[in-house]
Amino acid sequence: MAKLSNGSSSSNGSSPVKLNSSYSLSYKAIIAMSLLALQFGIQPIVTKQFTSKTIIKSTVIFTQEVVKLCIAVVGISLGKTSWGDVTAGWTIASWFRLAFLPGTIYLVQNMCSLLAYQNLDAITYNVLNQTKTLSAAFCCYLLMGKKQSTMQMVSLLVLLSAALVMEGVIPLDGSIFLPSYWMGGDKSSSNDNDTADDATLSPRHFSHGVLPIMAASFLSGLAGAITQKSLQVGNRNALLFTIELCVASLLLLLASFVTSDDGLQIRQRGFFSDWNYLTIIPILTNSAGGILVGLVIKYAGTVRKGFALIFGILLSGLVQSAFDEDRSLSGEEVAGGVLAALSLWMHATNPYVQQQQKQHQTGEERIRASKEGATTTKLTATSKATSNGTIKVARGRKSRKED
Repeated sequence: MAKLSNGSSSSNGSSPVKLNSSYSLSYKAIIAMSLLALQFGIQPIVTKQFTSKTIIKSTVIFTQEVVKLCIAVVGISLGKTSWGDVTAGWTIASWFRLAFLPGTIYLVQNMCSLLAYQNLDAITYNVLNQTKTLSAAFCCYLLMGKKQSTMQMVSLLVLLSAALVMEGVIPLDGSIFLPSYWMGGDKSSSNDNDTADDATLSPRHFSHGVLPIMAASFLSGLAGAITQKSLQVGNRNALLFTIELCVASLLLLLASFVTSDDGLQIRQRGFFSDWNYLTIIPILTNSAGGILVGLVIKYAGTVRKGFALIFGILLSGLVQSAFDEDRSLSGEEVAGGVLAALSLWMHATNPYVQQQQKQHQTGEERIRASKEGATTTKLTATSKATSNGTIKVARGRKSRKED
């Protein structure tokens, strides 16, 4: 099996990026995933430290998109590829199809996640929210025909287990195998138990909690698959795609300001209400993370983006334990990190290779087949020539006898 670790082309001359999601990780993919994990790990800490709780959240998101757009523009301007080459073949129709559509999907996904967060308990929310990596694999198969090997599917389940262990959903003491775990444990009173059961079994719990988070998980995978198809199959420049997504997001946010509560707050309090000069720090890190997401999807795929985010959770625990004396790295985080590393190794070393084996015949096999074909042709020709010569000799003898 060929490894595209240095960005070399495959045997049929196709772009190496198109095969990255099925082959070993390239160095670009490893670097992008590592930086994304680092950003994802420190983002909650810097956001909590430098962002006011009373700040208008839409103003932060809007500024992040502007900063991200500026970084992408500078990146293209300073890069080796000219703007003319980067934007070659660009049309408004392609922007709408490849950028505005996933931008809208991400907006709907965030709305569904917020609705589910308000109507589900933390454990249920975390369990269902971690299925987004599985939905990403499913959507990549639907849109791009990218299949997962049996071991890769197992590795995705291991990754899901890693996330649930880190979130504390799966305890390490083995209590998950006890009936009391699934029955909800001990309750302080029967009234509390009845109230919890009613809340869990109510139609609102399903319609405003379970369905929205499952929809958000699927939409996350769908938008990621559309993005991956644009960046890998369409070979779109990652920074140009970031610019396109930023423009789409800014237009959607501006439209939402007309009717949303945040828009009303902006008109009443001002855009920079409760800001300070340190607020720009989490904005810069989050903007960098948005660009890294595009690079990870381009060079590693949207499925493996999930691996980077799980490692980010582990890094977040490490950073918090380093700066907070009251906070230490838990056994769940260590176990989850080990499971995440195991799942990434399983996914990277056990790709689906059947299609590649059929389509990419090695040079030696082709030469061997060509030689065998040539040998067969020569033998056939020799056999025919011998047969013809024998017939001619027999005819000559018969003619001499008659004379």
